[in-house]
Amino acid sequence: MFPSLVLVGYALVTNVCAPNAILGCEHWMISVKEVLVSPSLGLAHPVWIERLPWLCQGCTIRGVDADLYDFGFFSGRSSLESVQDNWSTLMGATGATSVVHGRQVHGTVIRAHETASAGLHMFPDCDGHVTASVGVLLAVTTADCVPIFLVDADRRAIAVLHAGWRGAAAGILEHGLLALREQSGSFPADLLMHLGPAICGDCYEVGAEVFKALALPIPLRPRPINLREILTEQAAKAGISLANITVSEHCTRCTESDLFSHRGGDRGRQVSYIGLRP
Repeated sequence: MFPSLVLVGYALVTNVCAPNAILGCEHWMISVKEVLVSPSLGLAHPVWIERLPWLCQGCTIRGVDADLYDFGFFSGRSSLESVQDNWSTLMGATGATSVVHGRQVHGTVIRAHETASAGLHMFPDCDGHVTASVGVLLAVTTADCVPIFLVDADRRAIAVLHAGWRGAAAGILEHGLLALREQSGSFPADLLMHLGPAICGDCYEVGAEVFKALALPIPLRPRPINLREILTEQAAKAGISLANITVSEHCTRCTESDLFSHRGGDRGRQVSYIGLRP
């Protein structure tokens, strides 16, 4: 159902970052620079392409053939017709017949999908999706928030979650792990996790309310915060091995990655998607 992805003219790039302040000096974060597969499929995890050929995964970029590739039904940037066309383009590029998405509200509701009929399915008020069914493409949209990809390679179970600071504070990751456990019997130790393109710690300056919500020391003035570091800490505490966690090098704001950024003034949305091939 999903066609094979082929990298053309891009090298596999991984490296180990310096220790981060959130996890402490004894921990290291493995960073990955996703590579462009095609304009319509966007950026994909190069290690997963190589090692998980049964997986279809990626994050779209903002332009295809000079047209805006906006997936935001609720952001107000593009017409409903053009957004629907973009979803259709993505479905055609991946070969998916079923795509599931939801109205994201920075909450912790996760939808489990056994099967889905053909077409795009919109669900009310949810920020994550899980499945172990072949051919069901799971999708969340972002424009600075963190897309979280979870994969149980042994059970062929997957999830994608939408995590802003409110979701991270409310426990979106923990709810996603529970949904995978209930649906497929996956334990955190079984999982691979990738934190996709999002705003980086240098660009994301926030106020005291965010630090308070995340149970961090409250600064006297607004300061930058790195959500992907915080989510890595949460994942490690939940039982996901640090060796199985990768973090995107792409920043929606400061790297030249052709991505939408809400902080940068964009109202468009890219989509992070994941599915199982036959």
